[in-house]
Amino acid sequence: MNFPERSDITPRKAQALRERIARLGVDLRLVEEQFVKGGGKGGQKINKTANAVQLKYPPLGLVVRCQRERKRSVNRFLALRELVDRIELRVSPGTSERAAEWARLRKRKERRRGPGEGGTDAA
Repeated sequence: MNFPERSDITPRKAQALRERIARLGVDLRLVEEQFVKGGGKGGQKINKTANAVQLKYPPLGLVVRCQRERKRSVNRFLALRELVDRIELRVSPGTSERAAEWARLRKRKERRRGPGEGGTDAA
């Protein structure tokens, strides 16, 4: 897979993703890319065009599918970013921004719940 050089993504976001890919040592040649027809809402445009992107990363057995936007180039970038997020969760969970966000949300929920509500301790 080639990194999309010219797309509808800002250069800053593309550069940030390139840096994450380099830091994690992801070999983009191993990523299998496939464009498939989308589904769901959207009518004729969704049903006739193959703008949904499916990426596979066989070394870790990861599969990502993205159909969030109408443009294939944007879906391609979003799918690659999601794939890199999942690779980072597997390879380096300590540096993963997504894992840090989940930890913050978990902590916030625990504070809201308060003592004696929910919990797993038996009476």
